[in-house]
Amino acid sequence: MHELPPIGAIIDSEVLLNRLKYQGRKYTYRVDRLKLPNGKIGDYEYIQHPGAGIAIPITADAKFVLVKQYRFAISRYILEFPAGTLEPNEDPADTIKRELEEETGFRGHTWQKLGSFFLCPGYSDEVIHAYLAQDLEKLTHPPAADEDEEIEVVLCDRHELEQLINSGDIGTSLDAKSITGFYLALKYLDNL
Repeated sequence: MHELPPIGAIIDSEVLLNRLKYQGRKYTYRVDRLKLPNGKIGDYEYIQHPGAGIAIPITADAKFVLVKQYRFAISRYILEFPAGTLEPNEDPADTIKRELEEETGFRGHTWQKLGSFFLCPGYSDEVIHAYLAQDLEKLTHPPAADEDEEIEVVLCDRHELEQLINSGDIGTSLDAKSITGFYLALKYLDNL
């Protein structure tokens, strides 16, 4: 058995045949015949995604700002931290500052980059860029939310969020990017 390359090493698969490509409004769906680094050949489906930003906003009184919104792919309302897809050539920090204002009506004045991570690398190349937003200002005239969004702002303290995450109930839990962002933010929030 040979040694695998180091974690994080970029090793492209060889595209032998582009079988199908569908360009949607935001994402590209592909089915390609690939030769993997180990020499195996097969047909693989995947989604090309422009990336996204997520904000972990927290108020001066230690309340996390989340949004409750409908997600059609799972046919339910869930709680999430504000997030949005990157526009072409947009800096992730600009994306999430805009999304925070549109989705919650808050503006963050202090930002901390928490890191970036793959969301679901088994079928997508999407990278999420996470930021902590503090020194929040409630806007008197927030920008309008996207036309297809129906959003309710929800404030939760750390204990309430941890209860939701640890409940194990898919109907009341947060999505994976929100859970990841929450735990990345905790190291910057000493007194919670």
